[in-house]
Amino acid sequence: MPEQHAGAEAAGVGGEASGVVGNERLTALIGAVVLVLSVAEVATVPTLGSLMVAHFFVGALLAGPVLAKTASTGWRFIRYYTRDPGYRRKGPPRPMLRVIAPILVASTLMLIGSGIALAITGPAPEILIRVHVVSFLVWLATIAVHIVAHVRRVPTLIAEDWHRPLRQKRGNASAPEPSGRRMRLAVNIAVLVPAAIAAVLLLPTAAPWEGWRGQAVTGPGVLAVAVSIWTAVAVMFKRR
Repeated sequence: MPEQHAGAEAAGVGGEASGVVGNERLTALIGAVVLVLSVAEVATVPTLGSLMVAHFFVGALLAGPVLAKTASTGWRFIRYYTRDPGYRRKGPPRPMLRVIAPILVASTLMLIGSGIALAITGPAPEILIRVHVVSFLVWLATIAVHIVAHVRRVPTLIAEDWHRPLRQKRGNASAPEPSGRRMRLAVNIAVLVPAAIAAVLLLPTAAPWEGWRGQAVTGPGVLAVAVSIWTAVAVMFKRR
C-alpha cells in the first residue's frame, strides 16, 4: 500500500510537471511566431507608404497568434495564483516582467485594435492614428524587454520539444515528457489560418492608404525614436 501511494503521488507530480512544461513550450512556440511577424511588421514602417498592403496583411495576421499567446500566458497566471502545485513550483516570472506584462498586453491589443479600426475607417480619424502611434511606441519598448528576457530560453524550449537527441545530450531524458507536441503545432496553425483569411479579406481596405505620407506614423523621425526606445530599454534590462 505505501508503494502504491508513493507511485500515485509520483505520477501526480509527473503529470503536473508535464502540464507546466507543455504550457511553457506552447507559449514559446506561439511567441516565436509572434516575434517573426512583429519583426516583419516593424520592417514595413520606414517605407509605410509603399508597403501599406504588407503592413495591413501582417498586422491582421498577428491578431491570431497574439490572442493565443495571451491565453497561454493567462492560463499560467491563473494556475499560479490559484495555487496549482505544479505552477507554484515553477514560480512566477521575474519582477520586471510582471510589472510590464499588463502594459505589454494592453498596448498590443490597442495597437492591433486601432490598426483594424483604421483599416475599416480609412485615414480620416486623426484620433485613431494618434492612438495607433502611441500604442506602437509603448508596445515597442515593452516587447524589447520581453524579447531580451526570453531570447535565449525560447529556442531551447522549441528545440527540446522537437529533437529528443538534444534532450538526451542536455541530460533531460529522465524529465517528465509533456504530451501534445502535435497539439501545440495544431494550435499555432489553428490561430494562423483564420487570421490569414481575415487578413486577405482586409486587403481591399488598404487601397485608400496607398501612397499615404502622414508624418504621424512614418518617416525617419519616428523610426529613430522607436529604435532609441528599443535600445535603451534592452541595455537597461541587461545591466540589471
